[in-house]
Amino acid sequence: MKLSIIIPCYNEEKNIPLILSGFQEVIKRSDVELIVVNNGSGDDSKKILVDLLPQYPFARSVEIKVNEGYGFGILAGLKEAKGEYIGWTHGDMQTPPADVLKALEIMEKAGNPKNVYVKGRRKGRSIFDNFFTLGMSVFESLYLGKLLYDINAQPNIFHRSFFKNWSNPPYDFALDLYAFYSAKKQGISIMRFPVLFPKRVYGKSHWNKNLYSKWKFIKRTALFSINLKKTLQNRSEK
Repeated sequence: MKLSIIIPCYNEEKNIPLILSGFQEVIKRSDVELIVVNNGSGDDSKKILVDLLPQYPFARSVEIKVNEGYGFGILAGLKEAKGEYIGWTHGDMQTPPADVLKALEIMEKAGNPKNVYVKGRRKGRSIFDNFFTLGMSVFESLYLGKLLYDINAQPNIFHRSFFKNWSNPPYDFALDLYAFYSAKKQGISIMRFPVLFPKRVYGKSHWNKNLYSKWKFIKRTALFSINLKKTLQNRSEK
């Protein structure tokens, strides 16, 4: 298996059929697998996956009974991945499936794929969302000492050897920051490419609802950044 792409889904019953059919249209090779993680959903996601997955031989699922966070779902999928390259993208269909295959092509053309991290760079977002992203990017870059921009952009793809070196990754949305920063810290080459970011077809974001939810996200990410920096400093002192 060349690529395993993880799709964490929490109450995405209406999007799951779109995810599966969308990837069926773009996966034209037998060495790519899709792992849909039913991340403790309270809707009919499990039943829909059971009914639909037999129609899509490239896809399988991981079932999580209790949602412990966005990052937890991704980590559960990554542990089950069989691909030489592994990674994830969101289950809200705001990153087109074709971009995942584009990321794989970039990875395969790289001279040393073990030293490459391929990540999208979102286009077509609102001015307000771009301003929010810029603010978070400036803070994280200055605080952690590495240039980090559009941290939550999808997809994320890397060699499985990089994942094996992770230590205590976060279970929430800070996983994107953890992976991106860890790659920078290890000197892995970051390759970005533009991806369109359309509106959701179904459902609403589970965190990006209003100014208060954005503030909670900023607070959690900032606290994680502080703890991450302290942990790395303690390791270097030992």
